Amino acid sequence: ALRELRVVRSPLLRHAWLQAADGTALDRFDFIGPKAAHDTIRLGLFTGIHGDEPAGPLAAAHLLQHLLGQPHLASGYHLSVYPTINPTGLAAGTRGDRDGIDLNREFWRGSAQPEVILLEQELRRERFQGIIALHADDTCEGLYGYAHGRLLNEELLRPALRASGQHLPMDRRPLIDGFAADAGVIHFCFPGVLAAPPDQQPAPFDIILETPAHAPEALQAAAMVDGVLAILSEYRRFIAFGADL
Repeated sequence: ALRELRVVRSPLLRHAWLQAADGTALDRFDFIGPKAAHDTIRLGLFTGIHGDEPAGPLAAAHLLQHLLGQPHLASGYHLSVYPTINPTGLAAGTRGDRDGIDLNREFWRGSAQPEVILLEQELRRERFQGIIALHADDTCEGLYGYAHGRLLNEELLRPALRASGQHLPMDRRPLIDGFAADAGVIHFCFPGVLAAPPDQQPAPFDIILETPAHAPEALQAAAMVDGVLAILSEYRRFIAFGADL
């Protein structure tokens, strides 16, 4: 699906290769939605940082295909999608990269990993207003997500989980991945995960959405797509509400 999107000729979608220092190439797709009454909102969507979670890249491809057919769903958005940010891990089907390193523990910690350095440069340059990361967890019982202890993140994550819940059950355990959880929402997270620059102000919203890795990939991808679409819709309402204050 990503191969097909790389050759799409549409004013709504652009594709580029990002070159890491070691020659590794990362996909970047930019979907520019129709204009809206508000200023364009810049969002970054990141998947595939763990190579044994192929549902994320599949969801990214399905999302872009869906938006090409219904671009109004992304009105007012410029969505930058990075679906294959650990290409060596994806090729091998391993969580870590070719060196066995978990890239999602390396951000803003002086990492020497080329992919992390490249993505940190992207995050600094683009200064996204929102960051969404898609993951699959082979230890969970259903859908859940990380809100990083911020109210806005939680207000966006809960509708995303409800939308994803059309496809997969919620993980309602009080303890998920070693963290306290409330109806699938975790307020804290591991250090070093992909995130905006620590000094970026104002801080963007930052959401991690997790699906159960044991579920069929097609269902995981569908849940992820509907979760992202719910975030787009909910954040647009938040922007409109803010403009009326």
